[in-house]
Amino acid sequence: MQTRNGTIAGLEILLTDIAVCYIATTRRRRFSLPVAVVTCVLQLMSVVAWLSADDVLLVTIVLAAVVTWMTGNSIQVRRAHTEILREQATAQAVAAERLRIARELHDMVAHSIGIIAIQAGVGGRVIDTQPGEARNALAAIEATSRDTLSGLRRMLTALRRDEPGAAPLGPAPGLADLGHLAAATMDAGVQVDVRIEGEPRPLPPDVELSAYRIVQEAVTNVVRHAGTDSCRVTIGYRDGELAVGIDDEGDGGVVGTGYGIVGMRERVALLRGEFTAGPRPGGGFGVAARLPVPARAGARAGAA
Repeated sequence: MQTRNGTIAGLEILLTDIAVCYIATTRRRRFSLPVAVVTCVLQLMSVVAWLSADDVLLVTIVLAAVVTWMTGNSIQVRRAHTEILREQATAQAVAAERLRIARELHDMVAHSIGIIAIQAGVGGRVIDTQPGEARNALAAIEATSRDTLSGLRRMLTALRRDEPGAAPLGPAPGLADLGHLAAATMDAGVQVDVRIEGEPRPLPPDVELSAYRIVQEAVTNVVRHAGTDSCRVTIGYRDGELAVGIDDEGDGGVVGTGYGIVGMRERVALLRGEFTAGPRPGGGFGVAARLPVPARAGARAGAA
């Protein structure tokens, strides 16, 4: 009878200790610690009621409860710490991408101001002798300045910090540079098939720059992580939006540790677009973005 009671008590202690460990792993300390104390007291009462327990057995039960709770709590603390580190890394990636966008926005504005200055100089020289050319220069100044201001309004409100140091000046890359990107990627061993859907039309500079950067980052991820020798880039000109898709037939695994997906998602969010990325049902990995295109901005660019 004593042996049977000892077996029952032992199973009770084992099961309750496992439960305490699980609770300590999944719940906060202010909840799991009282549970562990109450459980330990109940274990001691049960042993005293079922067995002729000596001090060594009682101390052992207490130590087992303490070790069990500390093990579960340690796991919970490590998980919480890992989650904090992950959130911090994501926040840092978003901040870094915003700084990069700010630098590129600086380049875009500087390039636009350069065009305005040139057109203004041309208009000033020919306004008396060639009024038609002067009107064309003024129209170009108007279109360039409006598109630049439109891009600034859409993006600057989301950017709050800057990075010290000068940013290089020069025209920002756009969709017309995808051929050069494909050639460079081919040198890295991955063939890029660029497909254009719809009728190409002029885009606001910030939309075109973001589309190019999304393609650039996604193709870079294919080269680094997909384990394939080809990918497909689709640029779709639709009513009121630009659709960007990058698909590969690789292993569809996790896209590295550089937080490139976070950066792409941040770019699309700044333009109030939609973004998805993940393994494709048929295999491989896919990135898709939909960027709104203001109709009037496109019309002005086309007129210019």
